[in-house]
Amino acid sequence: MNFKPALFLQDLKIALRSLTRTKGLTITVVLTLALGIGANAAIFSLVRGVLLRPLVNRDENRLIYIQQSAPGMAPGGVPFSVPEIQDLRASVKTLNSFGEFSTIGFTMIGLGEPREVRAGVVDGSYFDVMGLHPVLGRLIGPQDDGPKAAGVVVLTYRFWSTVLKGDASVLGKSVRLGSFGDRSATIIGVLEPSIPYPADTELIANIVTSPHHLSATMVTGRVHRMTELFGRLAPGATLDQARAELRTAYGAMIRDHADAYSPQAHFQVDAKLLREQVTSGARTVLLVLLAASGLVFIIACSNVANLILARTVRREGELAIRSALGASAGALRRTLLAESLILCVAGAALGVVSARPLLAVLARYASRFSVRALDLTVDSSMLWVGAGLAVISAILLAFVPRLPSVSASQVSNLASGSVRITGGTSRRLRIFAIIQVAASFMLLAGASMLLKTLLSIQAAQTGLDTRHVLAINVPAISYGKTPEQIVDFYKESIRRIEALPGVTKTAFGIVVPWRDAGSFGPGFSFSADGHVSAPGEEDPRAQLRTISPGFFAALGVPILAGRDFNQLDGQTKDPVVIVSQTLAQRMFPNQDPLNRHVFWTDPVIKFVPGISTAPHRIIGVTADIDDEHVVPGPSLTVYSPFEEGPIFGGRLFIHTSANPYSLVTPITRIIRDMSADQPVERAATLEDVRAEVLTPDRLNTVVFGVFAAVALAIALVGVAGVLAFSVSARTREFGIRLAIGSQPRQLLAGVIAEGAVMAGAGVVMGAAGGYVLARLAGGYFQDMHMPGAAVALVSGLILLAAAVIASALPAARAARIDVIQALRAE
Repeated sequence: MNFKPALFLQDLKIALRSLTRTKGLTITVVLTLALGIGANAAIFSLVRGVLLRPLVNRDENRLIYIQQSAPGMAPGGVPFSVPEIQDLRASVKTLNSFGEFSTIGFTMIGLGEPREVRAGVVDGSYFDVMGLHPVLGRLIGPQDDGPKAAGVVVLTYRFWSTVLKGDASVLGKSVRLGSFGDRSATIIGVLEPSIPYPADTELIANIVTSPHHLSATMVTGRVHRMTELFGRLAPGATLDQARAELRTAYGAMIRDHADAYSPQAHFQVDAKLLREQVTSGARTVLLVLLAASGLVFIIACSNVANLILARTVRREGELAIRSALGASAGALRRTLLAESLILCVAGAALGVVSARPLLAVLARYASRFSVRALDLTVDSSMLWVGAGLAVISAILLAFVPRLPSVSASQVSNLASGSVRITGGTSRRLRIFAIIQVAASFMLLAGASMLLKTLLSIQAAQTGLDTRHVLAINVPAISYGKTPEQIVDFYKESIRRIEALPGVTKTAFGIVVPWRDAGSFGPGFSFSADGHVSAPGEEDPRAQLRTISPGFFAALGVPILAGRDFNQLDGQTKDPVVIVSQTLAQRMFPNQDPLNRHVFWTDPVIKFVPGISTAPHRIIGVTADIDDEHVVPGPSLTVYSPFEEGPIFGGRLFIHTSANPYSLVTPITRIIRDMSADQPVERAATLEDVRAEVLTPDRLNTVVFGVFAAVALAIALVGVAGVLAFSVSARTREFGIRLAIGSQPRQLLAGVIAEGAVMAGAGVVMGAAGGYVLARLAGGYFQDMHMPGAAVALVSGLILLAAAVIASALPAARAARIDVIQALRAE
């Protein structure tokens, strides 16, 4: 095709005039393309921002994350202990520096409202290893290491800019931090915006601010693991070399300290580039989202191709005449390209505009899986993506239609104004419609599977009275208080709160179900009277929960045997516990567990203050409370009276017959009257806590449901359009059939059946394509699951029903054809 800019400019002017005469088609094509291009531009920007955008860390290609794991003990990673880190520092030479980071909860007083904050405790080399810089003040350095250093704090940028409103006067202020003891610290800087990994924290402090980190148990306990480890590759060293050296050193550690590494836990070590580690959680979700937007783009292009093809068939007379008058095939293609380019550029422009708010919504969604999405901004890449998709779409739409023949007879027929649809054209129209239905089926099946999963999770019975229980974080403040005084504070709080109108029961606990999941890791190993482990079998693990009397009544959980705690428990020489039903059945099968004993055998227990390894007498058995999983399962839990301890965290549970949220203000007033510095935060019913935890699943369902709904709508427009065009092209045939005795309902049924057949073919094609894609994706994503037969069947039936409904309008038009007018159509 000989391209001449002047001629093409003329073609653009003609195309613009032509399109203004078919406003309905123009608007439909532009909106459809805008939807497909907008979704893909937004998703591409999201993927680029989260997965491909460089980190702000200096020389990020040499920054690695060192991960210890024990899949036989707990999913995910296992932090390092101080002795393990010391061994690696001494043995590994391919890394020239290490940085340590421990996640810890502090109560912070002195910076606005008393609050509970999530913090990182780091060594003096951490920020240098991470390659980060301050935006205000300075960061923690080697001078801040050691037990005699002054306590210092660096605020994270998000906390400083949002909670503190970017107040520069915070530098130099002193705050009091409480966790296993209290320390004062001075704010010395604000960290630049960066990836908050391994935890999203409000502040980062030096080691001296945490007395527990300076204790002998922390420094010498090999099994006392609570530190994440980062490193920088030495000059000339590669990641593979560092990984191999780490594994060699780690193997030597296991041989030298075999008692600290259970064979059943399968301890191992690995190293990754930090960027790969921080994006791993979002990679699967974003790539699936990218695939979904790609399907929407395919559906949109197929639909537009159908519309353009139908328009080209209607214009065959005009094109044939132009061909007969000497227009070359290149000139005709140029005309079609001019029209498709106008449509696609308009669609792309509208798509880029719509992509901006869509990107903001998707970024909030993706932030559940990667904190990188929180700082995502629209950049020029979106414009290039939109322009690229517009050009691709325009070229496809210009070269998909078949040019008309130039034979004299065909010119005569086409010039007469009648529409002839050839077998090839009909097949192409139907193929595009079937492709749309197939892609829609894949999206609909995926969305249906997510919806089914969400509904089953929401319908799961928790065993708790979630609607009438208010949970409030009231963390323990140990500053200037003995353990007995802390317990007395909670006892008095409970007494005063229970005096409020509408309160039926108030109790103390250390975790809010689901919200605080994972706070105590995989639990502690334990044993019981008469329990003998099989050869090679390790002791089972149970969660430890410290509670007050009335805890089970407050949550609406029955005590199945024995009794609840009372005020004397924990104050005698006979330590007592209550155990969950599953634990009792496992440790004492077909026996009465009451007055039997359980005891902790985990070596890490000696590093946790307030936990006794002495045998504890069982005084009660309660129904399982699985506070770790939103879908409850068997739970091994040991409950200890809060007079004995340990008291970590601090949560109050208020069972009420009134509106739970109406109690927040009076409860806050009661606690603040008792202690003005006491944080009182995150009040929510257990029902709302569970709903908040389910937000990622709900967002998954909504986002993919919207994609599926949009795809379904476009596909149905495509099916209806094909049938409408078919009916208009077969007007004479329908007239003849009516004239020789066919009933209108037969024509109606025939057109609807034609739509159902297209939809059925699309469902079969979508099922086959989805199966192949799922099998291929399963090789890369371990958590990829196939929709069940019921989900696929329901999705197929929805598509078939929708296709039948979409076919009704053109079918009714066929049934209302006037015989005389149809026979005069030629």
